This record gives sequence, structure tokens and C-alpha cells, in this order.
Amino acid sequence: MASTPDIFSTSGPLYVPPLPCPFPSEINPSVAEIDRESHEWLRDSGMLGETALVHFRRSKIGWLAARTNPLVPAESLRLLNDWYNWLFAFDDVFCESERLGRRAATLARALPPLFDILDERREPDADDSIGLPLRELMSRIAKAGTPAQMDRWRITVREYLFAQIWEAANREGDLIPGVEEYLLMRRYTGATYTCFALIDVAGGYALDADEWHHPDVRALSDLACDLIGWDNDLLSYAKELGNDGARHNLVTVLMAHRTGSLQAALEEVVVMHNHALAAFVQHRASAERWASERVRRYVRSLEHWVHGHIDFSLASARYIQAWPRGTRWGAARPLADRMG
Repeated sequence: MASTPDIFSTSGPLYVPPLPCPFPSEINPSVAEIDRESHEWLRDSGMLGETALVHFRRSKIGWLAARTNPLVPAESLRLLNDWYNWLFAFDDVFCESERLGRRAATLARALPPLFDILDERREPDADDSIGLPLRELMSRIAKAGTPAQMDRWRITVREYLFAQIWEAANREGDLIPGVEEYLLMRRYTGATYTCFALIDVAGGYALDADEWHHPDVRALSDLACDLIGWDNDLLSYAKELGNDGARHNLVTVLMAHRTGSLQAALEEVVVMHNHALAAFVQHRASAERWASERVRRYVRSLEHWVHGHIDFSLASARYIQAWPRGTRWGAARPLADRMG
């Protein structure tokens, strides 16, 4: 492991290479209504204070849900968007807080009550602003899906929660994880698997156990998770420098352990993106030889996630405008930049 660099510096204008993606780019027509309703749900939950709520409203997380789930009905989109809001809010309250986010032992001791709620061993207290909305979401997921789908989602949420302790330990020790360690843990820290576990729930169908655990499906899920995490790290790198020195970011990890150069690290992320994309297409072709219509729908949703996440990020001023003035972009200027 290495220590976090003190400052962000470069000898000339940065070049952010393009992220090619052949998958569909669509948006759910219910986006505006669901984004508004979901933000009201988040406000009423009490998870965040007023200042944070204003920030969340500007972030328009509903557009992430709508970009990554363009074909689901409005009711399903609302469930997904509420879950995404819970994740983002939990990240603010727990993972990025000074009291918990930098103290692994303190964070570890704070998680068991959430596990109890997740496993239905107890009901949340009346003033539990994190547990109460989690319990409500669980009830809605259980109503929309099967017991097997509910169990699958619970497993991914536990993995995500445990991964936050790893991040807190790195912050506490002022450490940048090694490349292989980071690539493994990035699949869990981003909570992407928790969202994949709800794809068929929101779509109104259910993959059976053999389909969910088939090697092609698992490989496609892993590759989509990698693409989303790595692409997010690339596009959000400048913003994350102001938050913990971007220690949990692939650009930082590559720069610290492989490239020694920020520009080379940016380019290496895109090389990795291209390799993962080619592997995804290869596994998709393999899956098409045996896949049921349920599996085909799931794979299409993974494709929507990969492209939709890029579209959302490039339209997010909080990501794009954090880059230094003069940064050059390998594709057409991001939407947020064109909107000024």
C-alpha cells in the first residue's frame, strides 16, 4: 500500500480519453416525476439535513435510475430510485463522516443494528433515520419479488456494508490499496451488486438459481460492475480529490502503484475499460447460445447500466466541472460542460 498524495498537480492540460460503449442509450420517460417523488421520500425519511438535501436535489439521482433502468414501469423505477437515494445518503452519513468513515472499529461496531434489521431480527427504533427507511424498502422489495430474490439482495447489501469497513481502515491508516486488492473490493464498495440484484425484481420476472449462478451470467455481472466502477472513478476523479484525496479511486491506485503519472493513469483506465468491454461482448455471445428470455432481459439491463452510468456522469456538473480549466475531452464535450 502507499500513502495518499498531498496535492493534485499536472505539467499541462489533462486529456480525458473517451469511454466507447456500443450499448443502448435510453432514458425512462417517468424520470422527472419519479425523481421528484423520490426526493420527497428522502426528505421525509430524515436521513439527511437540509444542506445535504439541497445537494442531493441538484445531483438529480433520479436521472441515474432512469438512465440505467429505462424500460421498467414507473412504480419499479420509484423503488429503485429510493434505494439509490438510501445508498447515497448512507454513504454521506456513515461512510464519509468524520466520526465513522475514518475509524474502522467504530464503523464496525455501528453496523450490527443494521444487520439485525436486514435479517429481520428486530424492528428499527422510532428515531432510527437510517434503519426505518431501510426497513420500509425491504418491505417493498419483498412485496415486489420472491423470497429467493430478497435473500439474494440481502447478501449483496451485507457485502456492501462490510466493504465500508475496509475503506474506513484505509482512511484511518492513510493508505492507498494495491491494484489487485482495489479491483476486487471496488466491486463491493460501490454497491453496484445491490442494484443488479434488483434488476429482475423491477422488471417483473425472476432469474432462477441456475440462471443467476451460471458462469456466463456471473462473468457478465462482474464485468458490468467493473466497467461501472472504473468509469465512475475516471469521470469523478477530479471531484473526489477534495474528498479523502481520491484514495479509493482507480486513477489514484494506478498512479501510485503502476504509472507514476496522472495522464498515464487516465489512459490506463480506458485501456482496462476497453478490455472489459470486449470480454463482456464475448460472454454475451456465449450466453446467447443458451439463454432464456429472462436471462436476455437481464443482460440487456446490464448494458443499460454500463451506458446509462456514462451518460449520467457526463451530464453531471458536479463531476465534470471539477476538472481543471483547460482539460481536454476525447469525445464531444460533456453535456454538463455544454450546458455551462
